[in-house]
Formats: sequence, structure tokens, C-alpha cells
Amino acid sequence: MTPLMLEKPALRVGVVPLADAVPIVVAQAKGFFARHGLDVEITLEHAWAAVRDKLSADRLDAAQMLAPMPLAATLGIDAVPTPMVAALTLNLNGNAIVVSNALHERLSAMRHSEEIGALGWAQALKRLIESDRAGGRPQLVFSHVYTYSAHHYELRYWLAAGGIRPDYDLNLIVVPPPLAVAQLAAGRIDGFCVGAPWGDVAERAGVGRRIVSKYQIWNNSPEKVLGVTRAWAEANPNTHLALVSALIEASRWLDQAENRAEAARLLAETGYLEAAPECITAALAPRAPDHPLGQGLVFHAGAAGFPWVSQARWFVEQMQRWQQVLKTVDAAQTAAAVYRPDIYRAAAARVGVSAPTVDYKSEGEHRLPWQLDGTDGVIDMGPDCLLDAALYRAK
Repeated sequence: MTPLMLEKPALRVGVVPLADAVPIVVAQAKGFFARHGLDVEITLEHAWAAVRDKLSADRLDAAQMLAPMPLAATLGIDAVPTPMVAALTLNLNGNAIVVSNALHERLSAMRHSEEIGALGWAQALKRLIESDRAGGRPQLVFSHVYTYSAHHYELRYWLAAGGIRPDYDLNLIVVPPPLAVAQLAAGRIDGFCVGAPWGDVAERAGVGRRIVSKYQIWNNSPEKVLGVTRAWAEANPNTHLALVSALIEASRWLDQAENRAEAARLLAETGYLEAAPECITAALAPRAPDHPLGQGLVFHAGAAGFPWVSQARWFVEQMQRWQQVLKTVDAAQTAAAVYRPDIYRAAAARVGVSAPTVDYKSEGEHRLPWQLDGTDGVIDMGPDCLLDAALYRAK
């Protein structure tokens, strides 16, 4: 690997206290950043808005970001309009919809025996909402982590698949991930959609139950990305390439099952995630697709790190569906400007990783593992189904 002439070797990279911050933590602890000539300081941010603000103000060079955040910032619909770039997906899966014990009991009573899986819970929730409305009960309150988050769009997608109108039939609010469990325990919210390990934390604390996972809503879909501003990427192309290369190597290390326990220990010991060690270990433990909640966190397998332009377009179209952005916005153009598979391919080539040769793929087409042509051999891919059996093709 030929060394790069780095424009800026010393970097500040922001993370939020979630299990999927682990590729950045591992890249530092296991020397992957150093191997690529980078001296990285990791800063802990407690809200997604803080990540957005510091990145836009050049107080961070790069950050763990919610997959739709760079798109919203580039479109100018977030509070700080800033063109951004995402050249790496940090992980797939990981979120869960959690409800209070009281709501779980009521939903279980409403659920018909023939209704199964994620869609069955949504259908039961629709009947419960209708019953509450008829009885004059107040609307249920569900939280997600950020206006422009995969959590928000997954929660809405799940609700709508069950016939629920998210903007009329219940109250959706924003609660930062570390606060969601306390809000559920206090009865201020009835459920939430949040990333690992907070669903497991709620269950172990005895205050809630996980009923639906991100994997069940959209198999192997993107959750977090590495975000930088477009201006930073243009000013520091070699540094950006080195950063993505190091994180690809860290992600590859993470997806070796024997390394997950060490990764959990690193995340706990460094203090970037203040949760019980057993919850962190459970969040990172490999999970088979036949698990009741489906497959867990994936960091590298199945081209997990590849920033699919088609998936970025799906997020923009969800923004349009829920009237966050005008229908006249060119979703394809926005997606291609922000998600940068060309940079990923260049970084993957530096570390001997095969990358997809195309920028778009369909979603909902594969219920079983399948294969895709790569730059250095065939890539084994995972299922990509949507819970309502929809087929999404973006080209």
C-alpha cells in the first residue's frame, strides 16, 4: 500500500454513545488509524444536533452520522444547511422499536393469532389506536432520535404498513438515545425507536419490550455513515481516503465473530458508551437471521460499508413522502452528490476489499443470500426485504 500525502493527519472525529460507534473506537484502539498515518481524537457528543453543528462549524473533521443526516443538511432542510459527503456506511441493522410493559400487554391482547412478525404488531397497534379514540383516551406517544434519521423513517414505514397515519393517529417526538429508557420508565412516552444497546437496556431494566427490529422492517439496511462536509472532502481528499480505508479495515476486523467480545470490552472501557457491559456485549454479539428479531449489527459483510446511491435516494423519497422536502427536489441528483461510492471503491482497493461495481441496487428483491459482482471477486450479499413485501428500484 503506497503511503498517501495527507493534507491533515490530526483529526477530530465525533461519535454518539451507541454500539454502532464501535468501528471508530476499534480503528483507534487497534491501530488502524495510525496504520494509515492518522492521529485521531475521538470526541463524545450526546446529541445528533451537536454533531451537525460541530461538523458544519469545522469543530469536527468527521463524525458518525445518521444515514439521512448528510442528505438533509445538503438539501438545506436541517437547521444548519451544509453540503456534506458520505463515502462509508458504518453499519447495517441495530435499531429496535420498544414499547412499555403496559402497552405490550394491551397490544398482545389486541393481536390476532394469524398475525405474525413486525406487520402483525402494527396491525394490532392500529386496532388499539382505534379503540382508544372511541374511548376518548389520549394519543400514544412514540419517540425517535432525530427528525432526519433512519429510526424516524423506519418507524413511519412500520406504522403506515399497518394502516396507521403517523401524523394523525399518534404523537411522534424526538428523544436523544441515552434518555429514551428513562422517558419510557417515567411514562412520558409509550414506545421508542432507538439504536443498540438501548432496547436491550430497557428490557433488562424491566421497563419495556422489544417488539420490532430494524432488520424486520428493512433487512440489512443502512443505519450510520461517516459524514464530512463537502468543503472538507474537497480540501482533504487524501486524508478522507485514508480515513475511509482505516474504517473499512476496522469494520472487516469487527465482522470476525471472534473479535466481537473484545470490541464490546473496548467500547465499555473507553467510556464512549455508558451502559452495562452485558448490554454492550449483547448488542455486538453476532445474531443469525432466524433470531426472533432478525440479524443484528453488521459492519463489513455483504458490502455493508458501501454507500449505495439507491439507498440514499430512498431516504430522500421518504423525506418527500412525509412532506419534509418538496416533491420537485431531484432525489437521484441529491443522492449521487452526497453518497460517494467512488471514494469507497478507491479506499477499498487500498486495503484489498472487493467493492460493488454498480452504485444502485434493488431493495426487497432478495429473501435469501445472493451474490453480486465486485471489483475483486464476487461479494456474498444478505437479504434485503421490506416488511410490506414492496420492491424498490431506484435508477
